[in-house]
Amino acid sequence: MLSRLALILVIIGAINWLLVGLFQWDLVTALFGGEAFRESSWFSRIIYTLVGISGLYAISFLFNDEVTARR
Repeated sequence: MLSRLALILVIIGAINWLLVGLFQWDLVTALFGGEAFRESSWFSRIIYTLVGISGLYAISFLFNDEVTARR
């Protein structure tokens, strides 16, 4: 149960970074207050986008009981 919760939080964080990388828009800041638009260098945006794509890939782990149950 804790592993799934941690995975869900990692995926949410990665999707947030994907939005920052592609659109310079921070979803978490928009939801909870603050300046939602970020200025970033192109290199930073590429890294954020790669982290976000990795998070999208990690969604498949939620539906694979063997991966989440293994320690």
